[in-house]
Amino acid sequence: MDFIPNWFFELNPVVQALCGGLFTWGVTSLGASFVFFTKSVNHKLLDGMMGFAAGVMIAASVWSLIIPSIDMAEAQGIISWIPAAIGFLLGGLFLRICDQYVPHLHIGLPRDEAEGVETKWKRATLLVLAITLHNIPEGLAIGVLFGAASIGLDVAGGATVTAAIVLAIGIGIQNFPEGMAISMPLRRDGLSRWKSFNYGQLSGVVEPVSAVIGAAAVIFIQPILPYALAFAAGAMIYVVIEELIPESQLHGNTDLATLGAMGGFVVMMVLDVALG
Repeated sequence: MDFIPNWFFELNPVVQALCGGLFTWGVTSLGASFVFFTKSVNHKLLDGMMGFAAGVMIAASVWSLIIPSIDMAEAQGIISWIPAAIGFLLGGLFLRICDQYVPHLHIGLPRDEAEGVETKWKRATLLVLAITLHNIPEGLAIGVLFGAASIGLDVAGGATVTAAIVLAIGIGIQNFPEGMAISMPLRRDGLSRWKSFNYGQLSGVVEPVSAVIGAAAVIFIQPILPYALAFAAGAMIYVVIEELIPESQLHGNTDLATLGAMGGFVVMMVLDVALG
């Protein structure tokens, strides 16, 4: 990847993970910044972009996380499918528990349909928490892959720094509509442009933090690598099915959202196979 400077590949993997998380946070902020230029966004465009984001996450889960998890298990002499299956289910269970107890509100729904424990928090706070919840596995995925790459090709089952960079780029691409999806509704609700932007970008803050945690964890506890990758994949797929796909079809643009998802899947697949 010629556009990545050589010195980046020589950085400590935890620092690389931090950079990857900061990049994805930055793209979220870029999407949220559109609130300074317009008060609303076309529903068809946003639904298509949300579908695209879902497709990216599905492809990333398969090519960047599940397949490397299986390869790593084989390299460690473990039955290949066991860590992938266990980690995947645990990732989904983790998000389900978070959904049940953390107050949050999915995009496009009224305040009285907030999930989690009862709270009097404002709608804006609940919207940010919803996106923040599903940004955690994205940050973990980036960090875990950078950590896996640092261990070496033979042990990590093919995980490379380039593959981790590709994953960060893919997640960054799908973070763009998420920033817009938070800031625009808040602006329409009467918040100032600056407050709407701040809430939109705030949801991405968790990604560099979780990326650092993921990288550090797998470096110091190498046997959890295949489980950790599958865990991130399971959490991401849970988010896609429980949140992104339903939200992309709220306004009746089902076909457009579906085509967007297929396009996002192909883009991420090509990025991972061609570059990773």
